[in-house]
Amino acid sequence: MRIGIIVHSQTENTYHVGEKLREKLLESTPDVAVERVNMVGGNRPQGKDIQIEHPPEVDGYDVVIFGSPVHAFSLCPAMKTYLEELPSLEHKKIACYVTKRLPFAWTGGKRAIGEMKKICQAKGGIVFETGIVVWNKKRSEQIADLSEKVSTSLARSKR
Repeated sequence: MRIGIIVHSQTENTYHVGEKLREKLLESTPDVAVERVNMVGGNRPQGKDIQIEHPPEVDGYDVVIFGSPVHAFSLCPAMKTYLEELPSLEHKKIACYVTKRLPFAWTGGKRAIGEMKKICQAKGGIVFETGIVVWNKKRSEQIADLSEKVSTSLARSKR
């Protein structure tokens, strides 16, 4: 089973979570890669006309985990653009996570996850897990919990 963790990260926080997920998944799966979604011209928000530079391909992965920061209480524009431009996620197992600073799930986390799920499902993906990591003192615990949830869900689906 090949697993791709595809991440857009503006501050490296979301990428850090992707790396921790990779470490956990490597315990049971030998083929796990982390790839970045980068915008042409840099990774800071630049208005509505966002272009993705060398978009990561998902065809070679059986499982895809998408990670994104929350931006203005929603899914960040770069990840939204990337997901919308994907041709298909047909029959792929999908997990989604977001990172954010504000402490409550209702301050964009749930909305961003909902947007990711909706796009992935519309493209034929099977979303099996989601998570929100708030960048605070408890982030290490939250990252460990997310990693365990994803790993456990994948192990169950292999049976």
